[in-house]
Amino acid sequence: MYDLIVIGGGPAGLAAALAAKEEGIDNLLILDREDTLGGTLNQCIHNGFGMEYFKEDMTGPEYVQRFIDKIKQLNIEYMLSTTVMELKSSKDLIAVNSTQGILELKAKAIILATGSREMPRSTINIIGGHSAGIFTAGSVQKFINLDGYMPGKEVVIFGSVDTGLIVARRLIMEGAKVKAVIEPMPYCRGRRLNVSQCLESFEVPLFLKHTITGTIGFDRVGAVNVAPLDDENKVLHDREFQMACDTLVLAVEAYPESDLLKQAGVNLSPATLGPEIDENMHTSVEGIFACGNAVHYHEVVDKVTQESYKAGKKAADYIRGFLHKGHMIPIVFEEGIKYAIPSALNRGNAENSVELSLRLDNLYKDSKILVYFDDKLELTLNKELMTPGDLERIKIPSEALERNQNCKSITVKIEKNCD
Repeated sequence: MYDLIVIGGGPAGLAAALAAKEEGIDNLLILDREDTLGGTLNQCIHNGFGMEYFKEDMTGPEYVQRFIDKIKQLNIEYMLSTTVMELKSSKDLIAVNSTQGILELKAKAIILATGSREMPRSTINIIGGHSAGIFTAGSVQKFINLDGYMPGKEVVIFGSVDTGLIVARRLIMEGAKVKAVIEPMPYCRGRRLNVSQCLESFEVPLFLKHTITGTIGFDRVGAVNVAPLDDENKVLHDREFQMACDTLVLAVEAYPESDLLKQAGVNLSPATLGPEIDENMHTSVEGIFACGNAVHYHEVVDKVTQESYKAGKKAADYIRGFLHKGHMIPIVFEEGIKYAIPSALNRGNAENSVELSLRLDNLYKDSKILVYFDDKLELTLNKELMTPGDLERIKIPSEALERNQNCKSITVKIEKNCD
C-alpha cells in the first residue's frame, strides 16, 4: 500500500514524484517499463531543453539527469523494467517484472505519466508491401542516438510534427540526404523554431498539401509516390510523381498512451485522445491524476515539467484531504480550436489565475482569442500569428474567476482577421 504511485519514469513522472516528495509524501513509488529512468529524453541528444525551467541550454539527457539525481538523492523508490498491466478506478493495479513476478499494488492516489505513442504505419493509408526501410521518427532517433545505427542514406519524411523535423536535421548531420518532408496539411505542424532550424537552415524541401500514395520496392523501399491534394483533400492522381529514396520516416502524429486510463474508467477527450482533466490535473476518476504527454502533446519539455509539478502537488493535497472535486465548469471551444486544456475548472477555484492551453487547427494571422463566461466577454487577446505547431497559452485572471463562479460554461473562440 502506497500513498502515491506514479506510472511513468520520464520527465513528467519524475517531476510529479519530486513535487509530491517536496510536499511531504514519503510513501511513494515510481513504476517504469524501461530499464532506465528518463524516458524519451535519453535519446534526444540535441540541445534546446531547459531554457524556461533551468535558464540553461541543455541536451535531453542533461535535462532529465537533473531530475534523476534528485530522485536518487531523496531516496524515492522506483521499479524499472516493470509494466503495469491493469489499473482500476479503486486505484488498485497489477504490475509485472522479471524479478518479482506479478505485483498487486494499491495507492491513495495515482499519477499517470505514461507519455505518448507514435502513429504506426498500420493506421496510415499508404499502399505498398512490407518492405524494409520504413520507420517512425522516434525509432530513427533511437537508432541513431542510442544504438549508433544509420537507418538509411536517402530519406523522405512523411509528416511535419516536431520529432520529424528534428530527425531530419539529425539525419543530415550524420551524412544522409533528406529528399523532402511531405505534409498533407496546408501548414507545417511543427514549431516555427524547428521549421527554421531543421528545414530552412538545411534547405530541406517542404511539400505542403501533398501526400504519399504508395511505396515502391520489394525487399527495401526504393521510392515513394507523391501527389498533391485539392481543397477537399482529394488526391490529384494526374499530378502524381515519384521520389527515389531508401528510407521512409513516418512523423504523422503522436497520441497519449491511454490504455490504463480506459481501464480505470477515466473520461477521454475525443480531440486529444487523452484524459479530460481540470486545472489541478485531476481526471474524472477521484484520486487519479495525469500529466505530460499522457494528457496531450507538448512542444516544450519545460512545460511538461511545470504541469507535472502541479500534478504532484495537487495529488499530495488530495492525499492529505485538502483537495476536493467540486462542481465543474466545462471549457467549450469553437471552430478554429482543435482542443483546450484543461477540459473544465472547479467552480470554487478563485484563488489563482488559471492557464488555458489551446491547440489550433489552422494558421491564423491578425486574429483574436476571445474568452466568454456564459455570454459575457471577459478576455480578448490580439494575435499577429498563431500556428498549429505552437500551443497558445492564455491566463484567466483570478478576478474573472471570482466574478463568474456561478457561470455554466467558459467558451473560447477565434475571431479571424481583426483590425
